[in-house]
Amino acid sequence: MTQLKHQIPKFKNVEEEARFWDTHDATDFEGEFKSVEVLFAKNLSDALNVRFEPEDVSKLRNEARKKGVGPTTLVRIGSRSDSMLETA
Repeated sequence: MTQLKHQIPKFKNVEEEARFWDTHDATDFEGEFKSVEVLFAKNLSDALNVRFEPEDVSKLRNEARKKGVGPTTLVRIGSRSDSMLETA
């Protein structure tokens, strides 16, 4: 008996893909996955607590979500910009 080969379909959007994976098992598609190299950020050893107004925190979280990063990452990226690090 010949085993059918499963193929992961092309999706129109994330919602369609989510519905697909809600009803399918990734082990049925093992032949389609590739190994990838994963790089992790270095371990950041120093922390700085900064207080924000609640509405600023909300804006920061929303902007970070749009960019696909966490709010602390967004602040760290912003703090590394040339204009932020210039001395007065």
